[in-house]
Amino acid sequence: MRAIVQRVSKATVTVGDEQISSIGRGLCVLLGISVEDTQRDADYIVRKILNLRLFEDENGRAWSKSVMDRDFEVLCVSQFTLQCILKGNKPDFHSAMPAELAQPFYNSILENMRSAYKPEFIKDGKFGAAMQVHIQNDGPVTVELTSPTGPIDPKQLSKLEKQQQRKEKTRSKGPSESGREKGALRSRQDPNASSGAEGDVSSEREP
Repeated sequence: MRAIVQRVSKATVTVGDEQISSIGRGLCVLLGISVEDTQRDADYIVRKILNLRLFEDENGRAWSKSVMDRDFEVLCVSQFTLQCILKGNKPDFHSAMPAELAQPFYNSILENMRSAYKPEFIKDGKFGAAMQVHIQNDGPVTVELTSPTGPIDPKQLSKLEKQQQRKEKTRSKGPSESGREKGALRSRQDPNASSGAEGDVSSEREP
């Protein structure tokens, strides 16, 4: 799941000639749902949107308060194009959740957000409609959110653990035998290479 979160002075959504939603200061969120998304992804995105510290506190200190701390509004707009994958220059949207599944899922996300905050402060666009979204970005401040990937396959996890163990063993052994042999060979070929003798500028500067 992907979300583009923008701090705004105001934002509105119109469909045709009708303004269907508007907020004052707060967050405008463009939300793209993937075909693989679950409730876990939704919970993560909702939590982040409501708790991102994008606002100043009462003393003007930046990045101190969330939208909930400041009693500001949130305007959410469903945007499947965030799940775009480019094939050359052509956008492909097969990774976006189909509309018949995405709409009830999106509505449940809004309900979760309203339950966690003040229902009247969570506004919405019109799912599936051709909308005009007018955003007055404040800052500008824009944050991109992506929900974490699902649990790693056990076989893949085991493979990663073995790779990490090999790296740790390599570090614990220190320089390899071949590395030490090469170092000794260089010393025999050039006795002044690391002795601080004439030609070593760094050594000449030392007292």
